[in-house]
Parts: sequence; C-alpha cells; structure tokens
Amino acid sequence: MASTLTADLPRAVDPPAILPAAAATPDATDLSLFVEPLGEGRARMDFAVDGITCAACMPVIEQGLAREPGIEEARVNLTNRRLTVRWREAETTPQRIVQRLSALGFRAFPFDPKAVEGEEVREARFLLQCLGVAGFAMMNIMLLSVSVWSGNISDITQEQRDFFHWVSALIAVPAVAYAGRPFFRSARMAIAARQLNMDVPISLGVLLAVGMSLVETAHHGTHAYFDSAVMLLFFLLAGRYFEQLMRRKTRAVAGNIAALKAETAVKLMPDGALRQVPIAAVAAGDRVLVRPGERVSVDGLVVEGRSSLDQSLVTGETLPQEVTAGDAVYAGTLNLSGALTIEVRAAAKGTLLDEVTRLLETALEARSNYRRLADRAAALYSPVVHLTAICTLAGWILAGLAWQQSLIIAITVLIITCPCALGLAIPAVQVVASGALFKANVLLQAGDALERLAEADTIVFDKTGTLTLPDLAAEGTADIPAADLAMAAGLAAASHHPLARALVAAVPNALPLAEAREETGRGVVAMIDGREARLGSLAFCDAEAEGARVAARHPDASLIAFRHGETCHVFAIRQQLRPDAEAVVAALSRAGLQLEILSGDRPEAVAPVAAALGIPVARGGLKPADKIERLDALKAAGRKVLMVGDGLNDAPALARAHVSMSPITAVHLTQAAADAVFLGDRLAPVADAVAVSRTALMLMKQNLWLAVVYNAIAVPIAIAGWVTPLIAALAMSGSSVIVTANALRARHGRL
Repeated sequence: MASTLTADLPRAVDPPAILPAAAATPDATDLSLFVEPLGEGRARMDFAVDGITCAACMPVIEQGLAREPGIEEARVNLTNRRLTVRWREAETTPQRIVQRLSALGFRAFPFDPKAVEGEEVREARFLLQCLGVAGFAMMNIMLLSVSVWSGNISDITQEQRDFFHWVSALIAVPAVAYAGRPFFRSARMAIAARQLNMDVPISLGVLLAVGMSLVETAHHGTHAYFDSAVMLLFFLLAGRYFEQLMRRKTRAVAGNIAALKAETAVKLMPDGALRQVPIAAVAAGDRVLVRPGERVSVDGLVVEGRSSLDQSLVTGETLPQEVTAGDAVYAGTLNLSGALTIEVRAAAKGTLLDEVTRLLETALEARSNYRRLADRAAALYSPVVHLTAICTLAGWILAGLAWQQSLIIAITVLIITCPCALGLAIPAVQVVASGALFKANVLLQAGDALERLAEADTIVFDKTGTLTLPDLAAEGTADIPAADLAMAAGLAAASHHPLARALVAAVPNALPLAEAREETGRGVVAMIDGREARLGSLAFCDAEAEGARVAARHPDASLIAFRHGETCHVFAIRQQLRPDAEAVVAALSRAGLQLEILSGDRPEAVAPVAAALGIPVARGGLKPADKIERLDALKAAGRKVLMVGDGLNDAPALARAHVSMSPITAVHLTQAAADAVFLGDRLAPVADAVAVSRTALMLMKQNLWLAVVYNAIAVPIAIAGWVTPLIAALAMSGSSVIVTANALRARHGRL
C-alpha cells in the first residue's frame, strides 16, 4: 500500500509542489531517518509543507496539530513553509503527523533546504507562466471587446456579437483552465480538508463568470463576462507572483553560513606530524594549525604564535585584532598574518557560528507568526461571501422564485462580492510602494515588510558598516607631502593587511614596490632612494612618540606608521560615518522614533559615533545573544523595533526584531535575515523606508475600508435582484479601479 508520502504526488499537469527528491522514493517513507531525538522520550522533526499560501494557513496547521495527542509544539515558518514539530515518542509518530496534515489539506515531506529552494524556483517559473497566459488572453479578449463596441451598437448584428463571444470563449476557457490552476488547486485542497480559504471564492467567481458567459453565448445573449474572469486572474496572479518572490528572499538561509565554516583543519598529531582532517574528526583538546590567509576552523585558545585576525564578520569588531598565546579565537574569523597553533574548545558543534545559526533559526520562527493585514481580512471574508450567496439562493427559492432565476441572483451576489477589490487592496499598494522604495534604493524582501516597517517606533542601529561606511579610510592624508604619501601607498600596496588597503585607497594610482618584503605581524620594508622605508606598526617604524600625538586626536582609530630615513608620519585608520547619517538620525528623531546603537565593536569606538549623531543609548562589545536580549527587553516594554545591521553577528538580531534592514554590503546571511536591503553609501533609504511604509499602511487600511463600503452598498442591491451579472462585473471592476487609484498615492510618503 502506498505511503502518505508517495500516494498523492502531483501529476505532470499540476503546479510544482515543494517536494524533496527523496520523497519520491520508497526509502523516504522511513521518516525515522529525519527525526532528531531530544531525550526523555521526546523528539523533533522539520517538515516541508506543500499547500501553504498565506498566513491564514498557519493557525489551521498549528491548531490542528495541537489537538493531536502527544504533540507538544507545532510551529510554521511562513517564509520557507517549514513546519517544526516536537512530540512525545510514546504517543505519536512522524507518520501520524504526516497523515494528520494530509487530513488538514496539506502535504508534508522531510525538510531539505536545497530541495525546497529548487522547488520554489520552479514554482516561481510556473506562476510566471500562468501570469503570461492570463495577460495574453486578457489583452486579446479586451481587443475583441473594443472591436465590438467601437462602432455604433445598433449596427452590430446578432451574428457578429455571437461570433466575437465565441472567439472570446475560445481564448478564455483554455486560458482560465491553465492560468487558474494555482487557485483551483488550493481551493480543491481546502474543500477536501473541509476548510475555506481566499482561493475558494476566487475560484468560484472565475468559474461561474466563465460558465455564465458560455450560457449567455449559447443562448445568443447580449453580454458575456470572459474579460472580467481573465482580468481577475491576471491581477491576482500578479499579486501572488510578487509575494512568492519576496517569500523566496526570506526563506531560512542558515546554509549560507557554510561559507564561513572550514570543511577541514590541519591537526597536530601526537607524534608532531601535521595532518589535514575533516572538521568532524577534530575534538575538544586537540590542537590545530591555522596559516596566514586561512579562516579559523574552530573555537579555541591560542597556545603558540602571534597574528592579526579579521573578526568583523563574526563579532562586529571593526579593526583587526592582535592575538597571541592565551587569547580566545572563533571559527569563521580570518587569519591575516602569522601562523597560530590553537587548542580546540569546540569544532563541528558548539562554536560561535553554530550559536549564531541557532539564534537565527529561533528568531525567524518566532517572527513567522506575524499575520498580515490582508490575511486577517481574508480569514473573515471567505466564509461571509459563501454564506451570503447561499442565503440569497435559499431566500429567493423560498420566496417562490424559480430556481434558475434564484441561481442567477446568487451568482450575481458572488460576482459582485468576488474578492477582486480585497485581493488588490494590499498587493496594489505593495507594488506602488515597492516601486517608490526601489527608486529610493530600498529592496523589500518580505511580503509583510511594509506593514511591520510602518509599525516601528524604535530603531536600533549596528555601528560598523551601518552607521559607518563598510571600508576603512585614512585620516589626514591631505596634510602629508605627496611624495611621502606615494611612497607609503607603494609599500601598502605590497601588503594584504586591511589597514594597508585603506592607505592604498587614498592613492588610487599606487603600485606595489617590486623590492618590498613583508615581515609577518610587523609591516613592510623596502629600499627607496638608497634609504630604508618602512610601513607598519608603531614599534616597527620607531614612531611611538608621533603615534601618541595622533592617538590623542583620534582615540577610536587604529594607527599605521611610515618612516623613510628621518621622515615619519602616522596615519589614523578608521571607518567614516555615512555622509548623511547625522541628518537622517535627526529626521528620525523628529519623527518620534526612539534610537539606539547596539554594536559588537569596542565601547570606546562606539561612544564617539553616538555622540556625533546624538543617539542617547549606545552599547558596545555585545555578542549576538546580548543584542537579542536587549531586543526582547524592548519588546517586553511594548516597543516595535526596526533593527538595522550588516554583520554576521547581527543576523539573529535582525531576525528577532519586529522588522529589519541591512545594507547591500552586508554578508549574505545577514541580508537574507533582513526584511529589506538598501543600496549606496547613504543612510537616507532607512528614513525613506519608514516614511513610505507608514503611508502604505494607511492606504492599505483605506483600501480595505473602501472594499467593505463597496460591499455594504453593492451586496444588498445584488441580493434584491436589481443587478445583472454584467453590472455586477462592472461594479467589481470599478471597485478595483478605485483601490488601485488610491494605491498610487503610496509614491509620495514623507516623514
């Protein structure tokens, strides 16, 4: 007998489902391979769930499973349609969970991020194909309609009208059959599970409009509604494709962290030999060697060697950190100069990178319970629409009207209340607002980002790469003689140290000196005009005195020295504030937003930035868990936080915050955890995002009210039988035009 996992696979004509390749094989029926034991008779498993179309599906799944014996918790992540279930092994099994989900109208498979990503790409392609078919059919049917009505109506013969109607039918029927599959399939699954979702009235409205048009055409009627049915499909498909693209952007991306994880390590064996082994073969207490230019593969303590580490992606620390024996190092950091021997504390599991991943996943699951405005409205709308149509049919039959006429009136009610205006109320504003934000260099990555951005009353900034530009810059180079600056830049071009790269950026045409040599951990030296030239640490260049004077003027900067004979210069290297940071922060403060800085950088580097921008609360030296703790405290105080950050250590905080933004220069994991990404060197997109989103949320609510008022007026008239299906279709189209026109105002959001 076929398992639940394989018995209901989609046929070739069905739209793609989120179906891992393993699910198609008989071996995949052994779900115990995917179960994670938690101890004490409890277990956990992640499922990929096919059939989730909106946030209204989340409570159906979570509450439906919660009623099952043995299930302790069920959490749905809407962004990647992943279901996490914890249960007591003595009372239930994963097979029973799959069967229960099937009874609820959803198909479930073991979660495989790579398979999910591939299926979502295919699903996006399928929606785009449906959208193209609906658009082609809509344009051709509208062209036929214009041809029919462009002349004098009295000149059109019945035969000509019938011909154009049949041509329209030949276009519309196959187009609806193909392009309507995303809605028809979802509606079929909902009805099979005895549920109602927004796709049920959409499907009924489209099918009844086409059916009525065919009946009218067959009986030589004056009116047909093929264009209305196809137009409705086109706009709704556009909204669904747009949302699916954004949902793909916000799927769980913990796999991106693999770029920072080393697959192997150079292990020091007991006999003193070096052997490259898989990271899984490294245990606590072992010793590993990390050469210059390699990423540290483990968390541990340095036992031998001296080097500089770039920790910016992991801890948020701006400047390279000098480490020596006894200092702690973390997996994912980059070794810049000397070789290090590290005693392992954690390797494949338990590292800081694993902690970041765990925090990120937890935060994403917690935020995924947010329900969008349109979804909350749709949860009430669908049952009301069907109940109204059924009551209308029954009422007129009881009143003595023939069932055919009663059915026509009921269909008219369903058409006039068909959720075109409601379906467009939110997507239309999203499209316009997203276009306005795109012009402002903001790219939205979440379907509900606009709503959550509008609700934000507190903004928490990371410092490094967020309030500051991502690249280091040298201070005071204009005061250095051009010849000395050129020599220093030539030495810097021969080094891989990030402080040296900042100096090279100050002299765009700098070329590395051929005779320059780099002394590990100290600097670069070369002979120029018969005298030795050095670039590097203060001690290497004998520049402590000059360095003390520069450090007094720039206490938050790193120093790099240059010496050529008796000539000595010390450069202050640090990150620069974004050009408009001060003006943007002031505008946000005037708009009533509470501002804070939470940074992994040193407190002494954070304080000057906070003072320059006038941000009252600033904390430095924070780990990812510390940032989450502060965000949770703000949430407990009733604040809705917009988190803006760019480092790997910011990813969990971005996911935990009410809403989040990240610059395009951020690491991939951080960008994927954010709800929006902004481009360029300016901070203005953050203020624009808040302004446009506030306007957009206001317009969304207005559009929903317009749809309600429209139905309050139109439905009673339709129930009374005073409206024909044609007038119902025109009224439905008119309500769509109104909400679309209102949505255009989202282009002009201002703080």
